[in-house]
Amino acid sequence: QCLLSGSWRSDTGCRMVISVLGKDGSFSGSYLPGPAASNSKILTSPLEGSQQDAGLVLQPTFSFTVHWRLRAQMTAFLGQCYVGTNGEETLHALWLLREAADSPAEDWKATR
Repeated sequence: QCLLSGSWRSDTGCRMVISVLGKDGSFSGSYLPGPAASNSKILTSPLEGSQQDAGLVLQPTFSFTVHWRLRAQMTAFLGQCYVGTNGEETLHALWLLREAADSPAEDWKATR
């Protein structure tokens, strides 16, 4: 069974810590960019999300958002937790980064 609570590290060195999951699948935690982050002043940022009921699905889907503390940006992650044949849990996710645009004319470059 795959549960998100605990500490996770990405291939790029980002670190995510998730608190205990609520009965409704909600969770909160913190996110710290890895060494690939271009700004060394970035602090640990809060995250909020939810996971599909792990009692119904052994490899549940999840989503969460990170609100970056020192930037006018948010990142949304959407993925699934997999359990390998060796019992190791792995997260696979896609993400979108949105930064504040100064005007509707600048909207085109605000999402990566």
